[in-house]
Amino acid sequence: MQALVDGVAETHGRLDILVNNAGITRDTLLLRMTDEQWDEVINVNLRSIFVSCRAAIRPMMRGKFGRIVNIGSVSGLSGNAGQANYAAAKAGLVGFTKTIAKEMGAKGITANVIAPGFIETDMTEILGEAVKTAALQNIPVRRLGKPEEIAAAVAYVTSDEAGFLTAQAIVVDGGMTS
Repeated sequence: MQALVDGVAETHGRLDILVNNAGITRDTLLLRMTDEQWDEVINVNLRSIFVSCRAAIRPMMRGKFGRIVNIGSVSGLSGNAGQANYAAAKAGLVGFTKTIAKEMGAKGITANVIAPGFIETDMTEILGEAVKTAALQNIPVRRLGKPEEIAAAVAYVTSDEAGFLTAQAIVVDGGMTS
């Protein structure tokens, strides 16, 4: 990751934006969860974000500017049965991101979390119809979100207009967790 980040910064003269969008699930009840299921989700959903943020911080500091956006989940804010590993990783992501914001704010670097709810993705495509129907009953706008709606939130928090927005978890879930 360090070589990748350094290569981008060298090629373009700087690194301004880092968006971490890693996420896997290995859902099962805690009583049935294996160490491997726990570790795999924590490694992909949290550790990889640590590695990429650590790599990006130095080039951003040199440029005196940076926008870090970590894609979390409403599960990290409210928990979700059968997702102890996923919810823990995404909750850890919130605390991690807020810490980066506090450490790097004076250097011109902001850090925020976008926390999607149910979005039309490969992850939600594999859910059964009963799960989707139940989810829709808890979403006031009565539909799943679109990837473009998450992209729009990312575009805003990485814009110049969002320079005062940092250390926040921005929920994009159609009102589900309100």
